[in-house]
Amino acid sequence: MQRQSLIRYLLIATLMTFALIGYSQKTYIHCGNLIDGKSDRPQSKITIIVNGNEIESVERGFKKPGADDKLIDLSGKTVLPGLMDMHVHLEMETSPTRYSDQFRLNKTDVAFRSIRYAERTLMAGFTTVRDLGGTGVNISMRKAIEGGYIPGPRIYTAGKSIATTGGHADPTNGVKYELMDDPGPREGVINGSADARKAVRQRYKNGADVIKITATGGVLSVAKDGQGPQFTDEELQAIVATAKDYGMVTAAHAHGKEGMKRAILAGINSIEHGTLMDEEIMDLMKKHGTYYVPTISAGRFVAEKAKVEGYYPKLVVPKALELGPKIQQTFTSAYQKGVRIAFGTDAGVFPHGQNGKEFGYMVEAGMPAMLTIKSATMVAAELLRIDDKLGSIESGKLADIIAVDEDPIKNIATLEKVTFVMKDGVVYKQPNP
Repeated sequence: MQRQSLIRYLLIATLMTFALIGYSQKTYIHCGNLIDGKSDRPQSKITIIVNGNEIESVERGFKKPGADDKLIDLSGKTVLPGLMDMHVHLEMETSPTRYSDQFRLNKTDVAFRSIRYAERTLMAGFTTVRDLGGTGVNISMRKAIEGGYIPGPRIYTAGKSIATTGGHADPTNGVKYELMDDPGPREGVINGSADARKAVRQRYKNGADVIKITATGGVLSVAKDGQGPQFTDEELQAIVATAKDYGMVTAAHAHGKEGMKRAILAGINSIEHGTLMDEEIMDLMKKHGTYYVPTISAGRFVAEKAKVEGYYPKLVVPKALELGPKIQQTFTSAYQKGVRIAFGTDAGVFPHGQNGKEFGYMVEAGMPAMLTIKSATMVAAELLRIDDKLGSIESGKLADIIAVDEDPIKNIATLEKVTFVMKDGVVYKQPNP
């Protein structure tokens, strides 16, 4: 009887093994050139073996797949890790009617429009993004993408940005008195350290992954000030300390020097835009390990559109003309100074799907092409603290893989035309035959 039981057990175990083998089809990707996100030079004739949603191995030469395996031939392409944009706004997109849309569109309208923005972003090769502020619809979008209901990038979202009363990201700026009301921590508007802690906890409760604050005035808010500090030291310290308690990465929108200085000293993880930073601020960022997310694309776009009559409210135009053109110059100085730079565009301020233009602007401003690519792969992953699973093409990491037709080290503009996209082992875009 025991012998029969043993034979039955061995038979079942064998059948289960065969079943598992039958369902473990692997994907072999032949790469003409590979930029892996870590090395300083591309490698040629490489095979990436993907098993499920993970990279099993990266091997030299074009390896032959098994009879049941799948081959993707990218032998004429340059292959890279999925790109990461550390500053997007997937709920909105630039338009002359954007300000009036706030009074016409319901959250459901915003949600349906954002589906298109998310898909465009993914098809542009950006498989991971950090969404730095909307109404909270971005949290639902993240869930929908994770659940496989809609295509889009992997999202780490701030939900609603945290502002002070009247500050950049106060949702009632510029409206008539009867509509202003008095938003508080629940709506992401704070006054004092107690409010600050509550606002962070509310973001966590709502399902946000990261915290974003508006440390200074902003360009596109309907308010006069575009650069002055808008948080006290106590408020900033309360936000950063509470976010740290909940394991959340923090980001600070900032144009003016004083607001940046306060945020850096409070321990913020990244400065966004950083338009008017000087050498003192750069030295502080290096000392405290603060990342810089430049968003050159947004600066150039708003400066251009500010010259179009009626595109922005009149209160916005002088701020856009003053601050927009300066970001690229600031980027050059920050790069030369050795500030740690993570790729970010502020997509939504300009049309989604055009994120790749930022690479060209960074190269134009003096950063070597390979470093711009690393800023959108490993450096971005390190900022988000996900470099154990994303940011490079190597064994054990998630299978986020893209390809372009040309060598981006020789022609950076090729990153604006991504021809192959795989996210989490699933192919979303393939080259034309």
